[in-house]
Amino acid sequence: MTIALWIVQGLLGLIFVITGSFKFFQSKEKIIASGGTWAEDFKPGIIKIIAAIELISGISLIVPRLFGHGHYLTFAGATAIGIIMTGAIYTHIRRKEFMHASINAAFLIMALFVAYAGRPF
Repeated sequence: MTIALWIVQGLLGLIFVITGSFKFFQSKEKIIASGGTWAEDFKPGIIKIIAAIELISGISLIVPRLFGHGHYLTFAGATAIGIIMTGAIYTHIRRKEFMHASINAAFLIMALFVAYAGRPF
């Protein structure tokens, strides 16, 4: 179980650091052009906030494993990813982008697993 947690936690953290960085440092137009059509529904400031939450949450999944302490960050980061993915699923279903919604559902399940298995209490 511990090895599975480490793998899922590392993979999820890496994915969200990469995607959060991409969204944070790209313009709304570049995000839309690269296939992020969901961004059409949001103002650039909101996209940056979502990206920052993804980036910080991804980092909070990786850092505790590297340094061996601060595991409350793991729980907080996984919970934040779960909240973001719930909103993403809603957005994609509303836009009838069911493939994207199913990918986000997989990320949600991974985040819930990490939040539950890595909880500090």
